[in-house]
Amino acid sequence: MPYKISFQLYSARNFPPLESQLEGLAAIGYDAVEPWLPAYEASAAEFRRKIDAAGLACYGFHLPFKGLVADPQRFIDIAKTIGASLLIPPYLEPQDRPTTADGWRAIGRELGRMREIVAAAGLKLAWHNHDFEYRRLPDGSRPIDLLFEGAGSEVGYEIDFAWVVRGGGDPVTELKHWKDRLYAIQVKDTAPAGTTAEGGWTAMGDGVVDWKALWPLFSETPADHLVVEHDEPADWRALAQRSYDHLVKLGARG
Repeated sequence: MPYKISFQLYSARNFPPLESQLEGLAAIGYDAVEPWLPAYEASAAEFRRKIDAAGLACYGFHLPFKGLVADPQRFIDIAKTIGASLLIPPYLEPQDRPTTADGWRAIGRELGRMREIVAAAGLKLAWHNHDFEYRRLPDGSRPIDLLFEGAGSEVGYEIDFAWVVRGGGDPVTELKHWKDRLYAIQVKDTAPAGTTAEGGWTAMGDGVVDWKALWPLFSETPADHLVVEHDEPADWRALAQRSYDHLVKLGARG
């Protein structure tokens, strides 16, 4: 099944300028970028101008959870300016992470409340995971389950399989369980435990995630685009090319 392919700009944050990144991604064949704050913070309109000039789109973008809750209209306006339809809170600082089941349900309820606001503007909302949502609480429950329990069925999910692995989860099991929520899929890979080079991250296909097992399941989700990411690449262009080539090999271009 063909998919649109996007690149999370966090991966290239240490290699400015943005214009060079956009040109390089377009040359490889990417369709879009997925920005993170502060990539669009100075001027959403200028960010849009730059991606338009490169021939790229923006389907979704990362934004701070606390910022969204404090001022949802700000991020609705940004979404419309940069052309994104999917708002993705991706992280909670350690001090903001609940330590109880009720605390995580409350985070989920806030997400559900934000979803109603952005939906009224014609937009969608999805959570993005790290490893901490998969670390069990003292009562044995998992934050990821509690968060979506509180959020309701309309809040989506941008799953990051590499962080699922690092959190002790199984990617295939998680994809099957959450498939109806998956508005976007991040095709991020991780090296075997104990690897220190590049933070232990790898290009897609070079790590431990079983993409051959996952790939046939992607079509069971509502996701229409895939997002390449790597937290600490030594060479962002090599990462972008190698991951893109692996996606093509799997059949992302049909």
